[in-house]
Amino acid sequence: MSHGKQFTLYTHVGGPNGWKVAILLEELGLTYESIYLDFQKNEQKQSPHVDYNPNGRIPTLIDHKNGDFVLWESNAILLYLVDKYDTEKRFTVTDENQKHIVNQWLFFQASGQGPYFGQAFWFMFYHPEKVPSAVERYQKEAQRVFSVLDGVLAKSPSGWLVGDKLTIADLSFITWNRAAISTILKEFEGGEVEKKFPAFYAWHEKLNNRTAVKKLQDVQASLKK
Repeated sequence: MSHGKQFTLYTHVGGPNGWKVAILLEELGLTYESIYLDFQKNEQKQSPHVDYNPNGRIPTLIDHKNGDFVLWESNAILLYLVDKYDTEKRFTVTDENQKHIVNQWLFFQASGQGPYFGQAFWFMFYHPEKVPSAVERYQKEAQRVFSVLDGVLAKSPSGWLVGDKLTIADLSFITWNRAAISTILKEFEGGEVEKKFPAFYAWHEKLNNRTAVKKLQDVQASLKK
């Protein structure tokens, strides 16, 4: 298989998890081609994507320089990329205990942030019937996740989740946080996220202002036009 770019990333224009992987690819200076699947046509559950990813969800990454190695689940992909390609340890740690703390946050993001925020979006915008109790439940869960992050970050001298540096633990939260601030909690908190969760918001803005993140925000905006 001959490819001009090292990676193929199966993703989606609006899906936060795919953009999370793209951010790390950009940060590491790795070349990749993004294939944006059309969920309205159910392309994520059809060939060729489902041949690589039996779960039929995005993102899916193919590493053409590693024998077309295929990996899915966004945080598993982040771990793979730093383990194999972050040779300068820019986005990971070397201390054994801190490695486990990075994993802790990746699990929290995957089990706490992503599913709850995703359910909030579903019941707010896509569920065929209005279920106010479900909307309130997941809005409150989003608020709880922000509160957890805010409390930890407020005590962090560096302003990062693990040690004194930016890691994939921080990067893993960017895209879902952005979506939640602009939609889920905008109504629920009345636009008070910055005041209610100041340490969280400062961290979020620091991440949002990274060159790679801003570049991909522009790419995403252009694709949505």
